[in-house]
Amino acid sequence: MRKIIKTGLIVGMCFYLLVLSKLILFKHLPLSEIISHFTFSYEGPFWNEHNFIPFKTILYYLFLAENINFTIRVQNIVGNVIGFVPYGLLLPLISKRFQKITKVMLATLCLSFMFELLQLIFKFGSFDVDDMLLNTIGGVLGYLPIKLLKILYVQAKNREA
Repeated sequence: MRKIIKTGLIVGMCFYLLVLSKLILFKHLPLSEIISHFTFSYEGPFWNEHNFIPFKTILYYLFLAENINFTIRVQNIVGNVIGFVPYGLLLPLISKRFQKITKVMLATLCLSFMFELLQLIFKFGSFDVDDMLLNTIGGVLGYLPIKLLKILYVQAKNREA
């Protein structure tokens, strides 16, 4: 029974990562055009389109973006958090290596960095260090219910003994 559950969790993680990849890397591309987008041509410098300064985009969306619709601002900030909650939730369920919050946090940061780096290299979007921060917060928020349930389980087990 445990193997079946673990296999289901792994399949769920794979499906989740595919959906997340589509939403992050290919959000503006139909599935039929993804392969043709992989080009390595040089079109001049493009560093101005990216954000390497922590909290710059977050502060802009929260306080300075008067010309951007409020819904778009909330979707960007909250979407980056919510998108990685399942990752933080599934990791400790799939592997015993990810039982500590620091490991889940580091794994989420690494996954987010990989997505941002792919966006930078292949020009699927823009690199934004704030996305990495928000994604990591999402992974931690996903981990917290698992940790809470484990604490409650241990307490209940100790009461029985």
